[in-house]
Amino acid sequence: MRRYALPAAAMLLLALAGCPAAENNTGTNTAAPGTGDSASASLGEGEDNADSPTTAANGAAPSAGKKYTIAVIPKGTTHVFWKSIHAGAEKAAQELGGVTIDWKGPLLENDRSGQINVVQDFITKGVDGIVLAPLDAQSLVDVVAEARDQGIPTVIFDSGLADEEIIVSYVATDNYQGGVLAGERLAEVLNEEGGVIMLRYNQGSESTEQRERGFLDAIAKFPKITVLSSDQYAGTTVNDSIRNAENVLERFRDEVDGVFCVCEPNAIGMLRALENQELAGKVKFVGFDPSAELIEAMRAGHLHGIVLQDPVKMGYDAVVTMVAHLNGEEVKKWLPTGEHMATPEEMDRPDMAKLLDPEKFEE
Repeated sequence: MRRYALPAAAMLLLALAGCPAAENNTGTNTAAPGTGDSASASLGEGEDNADSPTTAANGAAPSAGKKYTIAVIPKGTTHVFWKSIHAGAEKAAQELGGVTIDWKGPLLENDRSGQINVVQDFITKGVDGIVLAPLDAQSLVDVVAEARDQGIPTVIFDSGLADEEIIVSYVATDNYQGGVLAGERLAEVLNEEGGVIMLRYNQGSESTEQRERGFLDAIAKFPKITVLSSDQYAGTTVNDSIRNAENVLERFRDEVDGVFCVCEPNAIGMLRALENQELAGKVKFVGFDPSAELIEAMRAGHLHGIVLQDPVKMGYDAVVTMVAHLNGEEVKKWLPTGEHMATPEEMDRPDMAKLLDPEKFEE
């Protein structure tokens, strides 16, 4: 049986608040990703995320008598982020009615050929639409074009595709702006001076490349901050990240004051490397995307900020956008889902707690 894991903190908030429905903000920002002008970079005190997904499905249900099968293909299936994407996609399907989600992705986030094979399998099955988070901006172009030629449209989410002409829409965080938030936060906790390290994720990953660019652009505005290393890749797993983080920390141990990692497995790997080298809490640290381990590290003073996305909203909006397109409705080419900075001082605010521990799909 499929169910959603609702965080304990959220259950308490619902009980206290009498479960009020979030209002939907009717204004929609359509700025292109990478401009820094998408959704709000931080939430106001007690404010819910704009364009709440709870009402986004209104009017987007399948036309009378129609049923749709939507393939949702993440970059991987092990990290917490994708479980929340899955929760959002299934929530949209339930609210819309007449929609079945077929969820499948590669186990590892560096398996380009595996993801291509998944897309091809769904083309063969003849699904009505594909919702895809491409592992590589260029490598997935041909198979998405193949789907289009077979009459199967594709909505891209999380990470961009090199050819925007062959897709219906792109639903994602403004990852460049997320990187800017990380750079500004690290500069703040460093008092705008010191040596910093940025660990990259994986070549070809458009979303993390945007975060890296945004971070470096932000840090460049602080003349007393020196970038010690920004060309090393952590890899796609926690174990790879530990090894590569330890290597770069050993190289710059006497110079490093702050570090930034661009995604969840990299941040977990860096955290463990800092702990192994007895640098946790001494080196300022900003991550991107939460997990239980990273949240606990922030409470302990070993992590000084986490850039947050809204994966439930992302999965939800991607499915709603696909169904609207299948119904012949006009949809936005770029749909931002927001990016926010959680800090130790504000992590227990209800709006931040919701994003730090979002719903997760469980079988």
